[in-house]
Amino acid sequence: MEKKKKIHLLLIDDHPLVRDGLRARLESVHHFHIAGEAGNATEALKIIASQMIDLILMDINLGSMNGIHLTGKLTQDYPDIAIIMLSMHDKAEYVTQAIQAGARAYVLKDAPAEDIINAIETVTAGGNYFSSGLKQSNTTATPLLTQREQCILNSIATGKSNKHIAHELGLSVRTVETHRLNIKRKLNIEGQADLIRYALNNTVS
Repeated sequence: MEKKKKIHLLLIDDHPLVRDGLRARLESVHHFHIAGEAGNATEALKIIASQMIDLILMDINLGSMNGIHLTGKLTQDYPDIAIIMLSMHDKAEYVTQAIQAGARAYVLKDAPAEDIINAIETVTAGGNYFSSGLKQSNTTATPLLTQREQCILNSIATGKSNKHIAHELGLSVRTVETHRLNIKRKLNIEGQADLIRYALNNTVS
């Protein structure tokens, strides 16, 4: 059997008991590695700056900066890190806000351990995941782009190159390329021509 690649996880939740429970659940999976834990945004940013992180499990309620705002910041600054929102809230507006901020999955805190593990595996493989406990109406909407992704999509529609977009937005070319890949993944688009066609038909002023 092929050995699975190690997935480096960061747990962000302001309740130590919740983090302890998550760690206990996830450490039973051999290729999951808990690279760090944080109780607030400040602690999280320090860990991300110093540790290799592949995926973050993020709570919404974090005090001074909530999880949705932090997700938006991390999506812009660290687009290679996938984020799963782990929350007790099952209302549609929370799910929508999390997706708009850049979260790749939304899982309820009271979900079975298998749900959380499946979310991690799905997101790591490039997909999106929604907890089985969420209402169907929350999960059937068209995938939403983050503000940064929509901005890049608008630039693509004008025919700008990755280098030009990177210069305008103060990003590296590699970051713009990553955003392009994320846009295509969310929209289920494969070719560059299809992406440009979509951009021309769906730009936002």
